[in-house]
Amino acid sequence: MKIKKMNLKTKNQKHINMNNIENNENIENNSKDDRLKSFIERVERLEEEKSNILADIKEVYSEAKSIGYDPKIMRKVLIIRKMDIDERLEQEALLDTYRNALGIF
Repeated sequence: MKIKKMNLKTKNQKHINMNNIENNENIENNSKDDRLKSFIERVERLEEEKSNILADIKEVYSEAKSIGYDPKIMRKVLIIRKMDIDERLEQEALLDTYRNALGIF
């Protein structure tokens, strides 16, 4: 009888331990799921902001074009302004070399 009671206690303890492990895993998975959901929602908000900003930039180019500026040239100016001065000077020197070699003045 004692052996059966001990076996029953041992089985109950194992069952309780397994339940604790499963509960801990569920909590950990829920935590990971919540973090993933948070990351996804942040990216979605940023993508929305990005599309709004792109629409604003397009509007600025349209406005500039309507008063006579060339948007293509404006984009090139922006690229040049982003460049490091030394890099820009090197590219301009190479461009001049290529133009001279091809007879483009």
